Amino acid sequence: MELETLAWGYGLVEGPRTDVENNLYFTDAMGGGIFRRAPGGDIVTLVADRKMVGWLVLHADGGFVMTGPNVQHWRDGEARDLLSRDGVNSFNDCHTDESGRVYVGAIRSDLGDLKAEKVMGECYRVNGDGSVDELYGGVEISNGIGFSPDGSTLYHVDSTSKGVIAHDIDGDVVSNRRHIGRTVFERGIPDGMCVDADGNLWVAHVGGRRVVKLSPTGDLLDEIPVPAKAVTSVAFGGPEMSDMYIVTADNMDDESRGGTIFRCSPGVQ
Repeated sequence: MELETLAWGYGLVEGPRTDVENNLYFTDAMGGGIFRRAPGGDIVTLVADRKMVGWLVLHADGGFVMTGPNVQHWRDGEARDLLSRDGVNSFNDCHTDESGRVYVGAIRSDLGDLKAEKVMGECYRVNGDGSVDELYGGVEISNGIGFSPDGSTLYHVDSTSKGVIAHDIDGDVVSNRRHIGRTVFERGIPDGMCVDADGNLWVAHVGGRRVVKLSPTGDLLDEIPVPAKAVTSVAFGGPEMSDMYIVTADNMDDESRGGTIFRCSPGVQ
């Protein structure tokens, strides 16, 4: 599959997301900053110094909700706090359900030493009225979050457990926890993810130099080779939600480029 290179020169790229005008938003988790790339290629900096922003979601009232040391809604240069917790090093990936509620994972472990003893993090939900629910804990290193197309299954990548936590979700009830995909990530770890219209999962594989396509039960169906050691996240976007954006922390084809953004067409939405 052909990969189109859209941008490069960053540290650790995360959080790709497109709006209705096909602007691409993304973050540099290590270098700091949130950026917007216009369809023609021009890139502007929206937030200059904020680090550890693992993901963002667009807000119906404008701006976006961003993760990092806390969860904030940013609009026109102003930010308001939505969620913070003592002992959380960073809030990483997030996603929304069809009601616009934000699901976000908390990291309490030391990201500088992934072999150290883990401090379990949680998954929180920020509701439309501003209230916050803790849905579950027991997540070693929180990463990509997504839903099945019918909204009945919540997927949550747990990187150092080398797989994806899946829960049934019915309203406010989260149940039937299981762990899927472990055999796919024997080498490296899973990172960001998204779900296609057929219900299959696409997961960035750090150390695997690829994005993998998994069935809802975690079986390997396909893969997209990516010229990077650290493939950090993946998302659908574009006018028909049929473009796939793949982001990295390096570029093996040209090491001077560093973190890079690729686009391809995987044949699904």
